[in-house]
Amino acid sequence: MFPGFEQIIEARIKKAQDEGAFDNLPGAGQPLDLEDDRHIPEDLRMAYKVLKNADCLPPELQLRKEIRRTEDLLAGMTATVHKYRTIKKLNYLILKLNAVRDTNAALDIPQRYYGDLVERLEGDKA
Repeated sequence: MFPGFEQIIEARIKKAQDEGAFDNLPGAGQPLDLEDDRHIPEDLRMAYKVLKNADCLPPELQLRKEIRRTEDLLAGMTATVHKYRTIKKLNYLILKLNAVRDTNAALDIPQRYYGDLVERLEGDKA
């Protein structure tokens, strides 16, 4: 910063306080809502905060969100062809999620078996 710049800033803040510019602000007198970020390594905390404020999700959560949207979309479909394609997409997303996750294979999310579903749907039409 430039020499004396901090003094100018402090003087303006003091003047604003004296004039009451900071009185009656939302949340005045309330404790700060500080998040517990002890589980995040110290060198990554700022990056996590920036990403969170930008509404960016980790890849696993983003995939889970997309899977949930696709399942909701699938629930409202009536055409067998569209359901088949959507189930294929859903299975791809589940496969991708299982590959991204760093867990035991026994904990993988099972894919949706579209063959049985398509046969059942076609049987309902008859």
